[in-house]
Amino acid sequence: MRWALVKVSLAVTTMVVVAFAVPLGLVIREMARDRAFSNAEREAAAVAPALSITTDRDQLERVVASAGSDAGMAVHLPAGDGREALELGRRRAADEDIAAVRKLGRASTTGVTGGSTLLQPVALSTGEIAVVEVYVPESDVTNGVGTAWAVLAGVGVALILGSVAVADRLGVRMVRPARRLVEGAHDLGEGRLGARVPEEGPSELRLAAVAFNAMADQVVQLLANERELAADLSHRLRTPLTVLRLNTASLGEGPAADQTRTAVEHLEREVDTIIRTAREAKPQTAAAGPGAGCDAAEVVRERMAFWSALAEDEGRKWRVAGADRPVRIPVARADLAAALDALLGNVFRHTAEGTAFAVDVHNGEDAVIVLVSDAGPGIPDPEAAMARGRGSGSDGSTGLGLDIVRRLAESTGGDVRIGSSVLGGTEVRIWIQLDGRSPASSGHRQLRRRRPGRLAAVYNRSRSH
Repeated sequence: MRWALVKVSLAVTTMVVVAFAVPLGLVIREMARDRAFSNAEREAAAVAPALSITTDRDQLERVVASAGSDAGMAVHLPAGDGREALELGRRRAADEDIAAVRKLGRASTTGVTGGSTLLQPVALSTGEIAVVEVYVPESDVTNGVGTAWAVLAGVGVALILGSVAVADRLGVRMVRPARRLVEGAHDLGEGRLGARVPEEGPSELRLAAVAFNAMADQVVQLLANERELAADLSHRLRTPLTVLRLNTASLGEGPAADQTRTAVEHLEREVDTIIRTAREAKPQTAAAGPGAGCDAAEVVRERMAFWSALAEDEGRKWRVAGADRPVRIPVARADLAAALDALLGNVFRHTAEGTAFAVDVHNGEDAVIVLVSDAGPGIPDPEAAMARGRGSGSDGSTGLGLDIVRRLAESTGGDVRIGSSVLGGTEVRIWIQLDGRSPASSGHRQLRRRRPGRLAAVYNRSRSH
């Protein structure tokens, strides 16, 4: 917008300057020409009184010398009263031009080499017509024209530059509030709910800023209401959970009873986590500051210890790799545990008993990959599965499991992909970005260039499916 306004101002000002400067320049040139020929007429008029009194050569030469330069004036006397025609000074006009002026009795100008001549008729005492010729050089006709044109050009350039400067300032005054409005909308879209726009600039942009700020306040209020509603709904689950926990006490002893009690306790912890998360201003995945996040390897070992008991009961073989050393990630411990439980729960829910599964952790310089794979029948349409993960809830699935995993990865700038595993079934790859770059940026490509080893191979394999 700013440069468009400058271009329009430049074009309009240039047209106005040209429209006024060109005619004014032509007028100046005509005025210089009129001035030169007016001076020539005054010189010719100075000789006319002497011609009306005498035709003596010597006297006329003195008059001509006093009236102007000998090289610039000439007098043409016709023959008569027993005298021959007389020519004084340097002649430049043609005979036919002089004869025409003498015949018509009117002054005229004619072009000659190097300029023009003024032919002025003068009546003699004898009734005959003499012609006074005054030479007007081209330099006299254009005297001062070049300087005047240069001044006009300077004034025109100054006007154009001034209009461009004013247009630029006006453009900045309009563009800056518009740019702030765009940045505020982008920040709000990125989840920074405190983004507001200064209410300044032209009236239209001020109104837009007021509307944007009101909308942002409304969004914050709506999100707060949603969090409170989620907390209230989750809180209602505590009563049936309490009854369920009391009923588990009557199950006696045994592996099934212990697993049931453990599951009820885990469900109570998850309900508490939902309530706390819903009432926090920021999600738990928004880990910030040095040391924030958790040890992914420790969380993987802990959750695999929980699921391994159920795996042994169903005769499933399982494997954990890459969790033998600390792996720091910018994700809250509870969020990573919820994502792993969602994926492993899908394995137990959608594959037959005895189906093997594995969890692999691959640590890189600026990203961590967590792979959850199984030897089941696989997912025929990964895109549809991810669509369910975004909340469509089709095909008998609520989609909450993959949605939890997706939100966790995207909160760090990573992503989630579904492919075929080396075990023959499904492989879910969670890419957790450590430096917070968007997956749409060049972060993954840089990883492949810098580390052509294990992490890049894992990424390329999952991308190829």
